[in-house]
Amino acid sequence: MTPIATAIFLGSFEPGGTERQMIELVRRLDRARWAVHIACFRAQGAWFPRAAEAAASVAEFPIGGFGRRDTLVQAWAFARWCRQQRIAIVHTTELYSNIFALPAAGCAGVPVRIANRREINPDKTVGHIALQRAAYSFAHAVVANSRAAADRLRFERVPTRKVAVIPNGLDVEAWPSGMPPRAPRRVVCVANLRPEKGQDVLIDAAAHVLRRFPDAQFELVGDGPERRRLQTRAEDRGVAGAFTFLGHREDVADRLAASHLFVLPSRSDAFPNGVLEAMAAGLPIVATSVGGIVELIDDRRTGLLTPAGDAVALADRLCTLMADSAFAGRLGRAARGVAESRYSFGRMVNAFESLYLGELTRRRSGVGAPRRTLAES
Repeated sequence: MTPIATAIFLGSFEPGGTERQMIELVRRLDRARWAVHIACFRAQGAWFPRAAEAAASVAEFPIGGFGRRDTLVQAWAFARWCRQQRIAIVHTTELYSNIFALPAAGCAGVPVRIANRREINPDKTVGHIALQRAAYSFAHAVVANSRAAADRLRFERVPTRKVAVIPNGLDVEAWPSGMPPRAPRRVVCVANLRPEKGQDVLIDAAAHVLRRFPDAQFELVGDGPERRRLQTRAEDRGVAGAFTFLGHREDVADRLAASHLFVLPSRSDAFPNGVLEAMAAGLPIVATSVGGIVELIDDRRTGLLTPAGDAVALADRLCTLMADSAFAGRLGRAARGVAESRYSFGRMVNAFESLYLGELTRRRSGVGAPRRTLAES
């Protein structure tokens, strides 16, 4: 069988949740079935070599913004490239690639066009959201990574028949699990430093935690535009000595293994990789009850949930685990079991392959796509 020419359009190769998931998809699709080409705006970024080494080819279509004339030139070039490569499937991965590549792929007559939705309340303009909504009309399916993201698509009036849900995956075996010590005091948060991730709430909560457990330590793994503001906030709250800002790290598994508790105080999140990784590492988790987090964490069975923006409640949940290592251990073991059974990369890739094949069959037969529910296989 000749491999099916498939183009995955990546908006960025810088470290991030969407980038990790989509690069792993590029690397893990069955090469006997799929000839995977990468399209992108710019072939650069920390994770570009990892993606490029797995691709049949890489093509750049650089743009300077959607309002510029050269964007139409590049869109036409992308459409021409799709025809030249005989691309059967175009799969876009985030807002900018959705807007740029879906209409161009439609103009090129690409048989199957798949979009992604991997956030709930993106930090984008009203114009960007409107453009993405228009771009979805060129897609045969829009993949959400959580039920919460799927609900957002329906709120934006994307037809239910187009919506598929495929949760994020991870390599569970790469995350050795451990037991929390008798005094679990080392707390880690793995997330980009952006307002929606709520690290400012964690800093406020730390002031309460340290009054009860003065030996508690907090590590923030990740970088972003909020770093300086968060460091200043920690100083103003008198907790800077308990915080370590590690920036972006490639050794996240090691940082989790060296920690006792995981926290994610997000104000909005579709399906955070950090929580998945903490589950795989067997860490007790405290996270906010927002978005797709409530699909990952079963309160008091696989972690503790807390209201978004409530520093006192967050501190209370952290203190509960610090005071009861046996309870913390039970939560961590249960979370690891769920990660092993539900969220492997193998399940994620199989779900995407099934979606691709199903859409190809429907396009060739002329049968419309049926309604879809959560893909867990």
